[in-house]
Amino acid sequence: MTEEISDSLNLPETGLILIGMGPGKFSSMTIEAIQAAKQCDSLRYEAYTALWPQNELDLLEAECGEITKVMRPEIETPELLLEMARNSLVGLLVVGDPLQATTHVDLQLQAAEAGIECITFHGISITTIVTGALGLSNYKFGRQTTLTYPYGGWVATSPLEVIAMNMSLGQHTLALLDLDPTGAGTGQQKPMMPADAVQSVVSMIDKLKNNFDDLLNDSPYDAFKIESLRTILNIPLNDFRVVLCSDMGTPSQNIVSTNLEALSQINGGGMNCLVFLGNMSDVEEKALLRWQ
Repeated sequence: MTEEISDSLNLPETGLILIGMGPGKFSSMTIEAIQAAKQCDSLRYEAYTALWPQNELDLLEAECGEITKVMRPEIETPELLLEMARNSLVGLLVVGDPLQATTHVDLQLQAAEAGIECITFHGISITTIVTGALGLSNYKFGRQTTLTYPYGGWVATSPLEVIAMNMSLGQHTLALLDLDPTGAGTGQQKPMMPADAVQSVVSMIDKLKNNFDDLLNDSPYDAFKIESLRTILNIPLNDFRVVLCSDMGTPSQNIVSTNLEALSQINGGGMNCLVFLGNMSDVEEKALLRWQ
C-alpha cells in the first residue's frame, strides 16, 4: 500500500516540498506526507513557529532520514533554501499545516517567482483540532491571534483588540501562545505558559487603559474597535472566560475551562493555546462542562 502511494506521488526531481507534520506526533502525519519526506534529498524542519516533542522528531528522522533544523532567517530570507531546491528535492517540514502561516505562503510564492516547483502535503492543524475537541461551533470563531512576549519591553495590544472585536460580535477567539521571548526567531524557544499568557493580557489591558484617549477614531472600524475595547477593559479577570488547550492531538492533550484569574495557577504543557469565549449556545455550554 505504501509503495503504491509512493509511486503515485509523482514528485519532481528538483523542487521544494512543503510537508505538514500535524500537531505533535509522528503517527498523526498523513501517509502521503511521510512518503514525500522519504523521497526528498534533504529535509529541513522549520522550528520557530511551532515545535514537536524531541522523541517524536527522532521517530520521524529514523523513518525518513536526517533532518536539519532551520529558523526564521532561513525561511524569511530563503535564498539558500531555494538554491538547494533548484538542484535537488528539498522537503520543508512544518508543524501542523504548512500553509496556515503567511510566512510559508510567502515562501511558496517566492518559489513560484523563481521558477521552482513547490508542492504541498497538508497536515492536521491546531485550528481544526481545537473547535471539535472542545465542542464549540466552528462557525462561531472570529479572527485568530497570538499572545506575544513583551519584546524589549514593547507591549503589542493588537491581540486584545482582536479578542475584543470578536467578543463584541459574539465570536470565540483562538489565541496561539508565543514561542520565542526574543522575537528574533533564531532559537532559545520557551513556549509561553498560562501564567505568562495572563501577564501578557494584563499588560495589554494596562497599556490600553493608560492610552485609551489616544486611540485612532478616523473610521467606522476604529469606532467599533474603541467600543469593543471599552467593554472588554471593564471585565474583571475572574469573569473573563477562557479554555486552556495544551499539547493538542498528542497523548498529553489537556483541556481546562477556566477564567483568566485562575489560569495563572494552572500548569500548561509543551505547547499551549487559549480560546477566549464569546456568546455560548446551550450545546456549547454543556460541552464545556466536561473540561471544568
